Amino acid sequence: MCGRLSQYSGIHDFVAALSMPNALVNSTGEQPFQRYNAAPTTQLALFHQENEYLHADMVRWGWRPHWAKDRAAPINSRVEKVAHGPFFRAIWPNRAIIAINNWFEWVDEGGPKKQPYLIRHRDQSPILCAAIGQYPNADHEPSEHDGFVIITADSAGGMVDIHDRRPVALSADFAREWLNPATPKERAEQMVMHQGEPTETFEWFKVDPAIGNVRNSGPELIQPKGKITGGDYKGNG
Repeated sequence: MCGRLSQYSGIHDFVAALSMPNALVNSTGEQPFQRYNAAPTTQLALFHQENEYLHADMVRWGWRPHWAKDRAAPINSRVEKVAHGPFFRAIWPNRAIIAINNWFEWVDEGGPKKQPYLIRHRDQSPILCAAIGQYPNADHEPSEHDGFVIITADSAGGMVDIHDRRPVALSADFAREWLNPATPKERAEQMVMHQGEPTETFEWFKVDPAIGNVRNSGPELIQPKGKITGGDYKGNG
């Protein structure tokens, strides 16, 4: 997964996608986020659950443990290693959901520059991505070390033509179970390993290369510049 995504809907649109009746503790504001070209280190709306309450906080995309000062903060974690590797051990219990509208990948098609593609749900509903992180909660005040990473898995079907990794996107039912503090760690690991949404749930298409400049931001960046291709097709469209 390349390091760029969109989170432009408002928090209540994302809550509706979760279908979660829990009371919401919201520190993200009420307006649409309008982040069409979010890059690593961007503050993004992140969900986590404490007891019966759903919390939404703005948290930086990217995290590293305090002892890993010699490297940049990763933005993603491979599902094959996240539960047992030492790097993310401290935050593996801190399960979260990052709800996004789409993400981007760059494909080498033989031109002078790679071609950016946008990947989204076919029905354009929010994508509920499994994440872990360090974020404000009952036992932790906001800190400059807060952050989160998105869990990624191997791509499958036609999407592998776009990129070999993608976020672990969960259905609303699995997303709620992932967020639930009562869900055992072993069950959570099995969910992200085996219950990610299938390729057929998504579609993708070329977008303006201007998305490559992080200074560019606006709804024009997510408009199709070519044929829309679905997960039941081969090739890049």
